[in-house]
Amino acid sequence: MLTIYHAHGAGLVKAQGALSAAEAVWIDLLNPIPAEEALVERELGIAVPTREEMAEIEVSSRLYHESGAYVMTATVLHRAETVSPESTAITFILTESKLVTVRYAEPRAFSIFLARAQKGDTPIDSAMAILLGLLETIIDREADIIERLQADADRLAQTIFDMKGGSATRTRRFEVILKQIGREGEIASKMRDSLLSLGRLLTYLSQVALRRKEAERVRAQIRTASRDVQSLADHLNYLNARITFMLDASLGLVSIEQNQIIKLFSVVAVVLLPPTLVASIYGMNFRTMPELDWTFGYPLALLLMVLSAVLPFVYFRRKGWL
Repeated sequence: MLTIYHAHGAGLVKAQGALSAAEAVWIDLLNPIPAEEALVERELGIAVPTREEMAEIEVSSRLYHESGAYVMTATVLHRAETVSPESTAITFILTESKLVTVRYAEPRAFSIFLARAQKGDTPIDSAMAILLGLLETIIDREADIIERLQADADRLAQTIFDMKGGSATRTRRFEVILKQIGREGEIASKMRDSLLSLGRLLTYLSQVALRRKEAERVRAQIRTASRDVQSLADHLNYLNARITFMLDASLGLVSIEQNQIIKLFSVVAVVLLPPTLVASIYGMNFRTMPELDWTFGYPLALLLMVLSAVLPFVYFRRKGWL
């Protein structure tokens, strides 16, 4: 879908009718078809990268200058309000007076920025201003994801270290917790890739601002956005370490539960071994066995088996092994 926006006063308005290269300030390509890409390329004289080109991970394929336009691609997380945010590549093409965005997802940051821009709550006096506004909104949305990740980590930590109940229910809950930790780790990994790409984009954009001799206000805005990304990356590193710690702690507690079960089996085997030995001796079928003629041989054998089982049990209790 091709959407064109014009600057109208202090806000943005959606253009009606055909593409007007002279008046457009922001051209948004959402899931574009080849005809729409060709139209933008013909009107603006730029090459719109394909979806496959946007997915490439080389820096030279994501940040470059071509035909008088600066092409910048970043990985952005969207669906932040769900339990499983997804990552998508978004390309920003900055020309002298226009911004072209190419995307195959609908991050909420775009609708938030557009609502602000239509109200005149954010600067839209140039393509660079629109690009910075979009990037700042994207960074704010990703900060929301990190805040939710922090809250989830707090709840998980409390669940892990304050867990009560029997071993059967604890085992089932540990399975759920390990799945939750894995999901949080996956989100953190996607977030790390996104912040890394945004940091590279902002570094490249600062060089573009110098080359285009942008105002100091614009360069300061880029530096502020870069610091925000760096602070989020630092906090994410802390969260990654905490998630790793919770994973290790959960696995350690699972190992303790398993060790308790193995210890119980070992104690039971040791306790039952002496009675088994006594029963095996008196279960032999030799002709000459004096005890076979004892009147109280049977109860004495039973008593001996009981004592041989109780004595190891008492010994283990006194040693603190039970």
